[in-house]
Order: sequence, then structure tokens, then C-alpha cells
Amino acid sequence: MPRFEYPCPGCRTRTNLHDADCDFDGVRWTDIEGAYVDVLSRLSRKPLDEDALRDDIDEWGGLHAAALSRLTGDQRVDEGEGGRLELLTAEEYKERVTHPTMEPLKTIYERGSVPGAHDNAVFALIAFYEMVGLSWTETREQMLVWLEESGTWTRGGFEESSPEELVDSKQHVYRKGYGWKQAGKEAKAVIERRLG
Repeated sequence: MPRFEYPCPGCRTRTNLHDADCDFDGVRWTDIEGAYVDVLSRLSRKPLDEDALRDDIDEWGGLHAAALSRLTGDQRVDEGEGGRLELLTAEEYKERVTHPTMEPLKTIYERGSVPGAHDNAVFALIAFYEMVGLSWTETREQMLVWLEESGTWTRGGFEESSPEELVDSKQHVYRKGYGWKQAGKEAKAVIERRLG
């Protein structure tokens, strides 16, 4: 079951240590959490268009707009029928995030990895699944499916003797909560160079 935490809507940190250029550095954590709760509590009752959502929240401000933007960007909230914002169910969210749609993860997921990119590709996908809230069991299961369906495992180039051994050897990436962007960019570059 995906879990949900309230990351900073600017830099995604879950602590009081923000990126140097984050607009929300110094904002009280309770205010950040409160903006998410304001948005989520309204959308959990019924879908609303953005104007109605703004009108329903007494003190709508930049923090609320950023929280909504983060929820939309993270695919927790979707624009549904008639332009209304809808909070996805846990099942809908899980289905959506197991197939990444943003680059460089989209290329990695859809084309699979190649020798020379394997470590970064596996690292990036595991880090992404941790970030979006999949449990380790769900992440492991999804990685095994990806290794098979993408053809990554059959391309060879692994030191490990099985896909299970490979994924299990990368559990530290999940536990530490590493970022995925740099590894993803490096893997995508190699994949595109090798596969054209």
C-alpha cells in the first residue's frame, strides 16, 4: 500500500533541511503540512475544480498552490472529468506510478536497460519507487516484472545470478532514500546511445 508523507512542495525534503534555493526554507513544518491537509481534506470528499477548491480554503496562498502543484506533479491528484481535480485512490495511484511517465525514468522503464547502464537504471527505478511511496515488497515485485518485461535481464551483463539476487542487493537504495535523477540521466544516456 503506498504511504503518503508531506514533502516540502518546493524541494521534496521531508526534514527541515531544504535545498539552498528552496522557496519554503524557514517555513514552519506545521504550515507545510497544513497546506496539504487543507487541499487533501477537500478533495477527499469530492472532486472540485481549482477555483472551487481555492474558494473553499479560507487562507489560500502560495503554500497551498505549491502543495496542489506537488500533489498533481506526483500524480496523487489528477484532472478528471470537466476539469475537476480528483484525489486518486491508493490502487489508482499505485497503478499510475509503477509505469513512470517522466524522463529519464520513462525511457529506462519502457526501453529497459543495457550493459553499462544497469547499475544506474536499477538504482534510479528503486529510488523512484521509494520516493513515490511503494513499500519494499511492492518495489521488489515491480522491479522483477520490469527486469523480465523490458528484456533487461535477458540482455545480460549482471554479476548476480538471478533477478531476485540483483534486486535484493539494491535494497540499501530503498532504505537510504537516495534520489533518482542523476542515476536516471546517466542510465538514459547510455540506453539511448546503445539502442539508438
